[in-house]
Amino acid sequence: MKQYQTLLYYCYTAIENAGQFAAEHLEFCRSINLVGRIIVADEGLNGTVSGTREACKTYMDTVLADPRFAKTDFKIDDVDEPSFIKMHCRYKAEIVHSGLRNPAIINPAKQTGKHLEPKEFMEMKDRDDVVILDVRSNYEHALGRFKNAVTLDIENFRDFPARINELAKYKDKKILTYCTGGIKCEKASALLLHEGFKEVYQLHGGIIKYGKEAGGKDFEGKCYVFDNRLAVDVNSVNPKTISTCRNCGKTTSKMINCANPECNEHFTQCDECGWKLDGCCSETCQAHPRKRPYDGTGYYVKVPQPVNVSKKLKLIS
Repeated sequence: MKQYQTLLYYCYTAIENAGQFAAEHLEFCRSINLVGRIIVADEGLNGTVSGTREACKTYMDTVLADPRFAKTDFKIDDVDEPSFIKMHCRYKAEIVHSGLRNPAIINPAKQTGKHLEPKEFMEMKDRDDVVILDVRSNYEHALGRFKNAVTLDIENFRDFPARINELAKYKDKKILTYCTGGIKCEKASALLLHEGFKEVYQLHGGIIKYGKEAGGKDFEGKCYVFDNRLAVDVNSVNPKTISTCRNCGKTTSKMINCANPECNEHFTQCDECGWKLDGCCSETCQAHPRKRPYDGTGYYVKVPQPVNVSKKLKLIS
């Protein structure tokens, strides 16, 4: 049994004084020696945290005991070591950046696409009247995606609303949306419904849950994750590598961040090119004076941003 776990989760729910809650929640996580990245907004909570099995259980029990977060669905991975180095918990305008901040129009707590459990999704995805829609960014679906999925040319999820007109030809189809853990689908499916799509569904728990409960069938490639693992296996039924090295074109599933911090682009690169270019996407970035040392992983710790912590902190109850 592995000693550590990584938890992926989100919950759309109203949080009063969310900035203060973020500060208090950070101290709580540090008190039980968790590491990870959590975003807190007025609209809810979104995080990936990692630590010992005991610490992760304490965290889940505490979060679920709070009525606001009682329906939080935790995706749990057993890992050999913590998936982060530091603990961050920050207040932001949204728990996933979409630019859709008008709750009168888009409010996942009130209306989203119908949630499909992994086995339901698997049974529906190949029907003639169904379109599978990947709502993730280019670098994510380039690494791995469902067979026959429709993808959009977006650098970030905030670009999704501007691309929605490209999907108009599918309005007479059932739209099955998916993403890593489900959070992006909440707003994507809500927007599709708002734009007149009649039958919109979303994969509950995302790709990660689908891998655990449906064997990942027909998910081709690996799944990008937002921690130091960068990419994880999903498909244990019919796995296939679909991504290629940006530099030489060789088949590879290794995802890295460019070693030049002013670039920091996410891309796939084989080990040979990685060492040749010191983990950079190009010779230009390799020559950059701020280039970070490359250790073969392509993962770099972000510099933490300051968080205002009150003198009297209260753990969530």
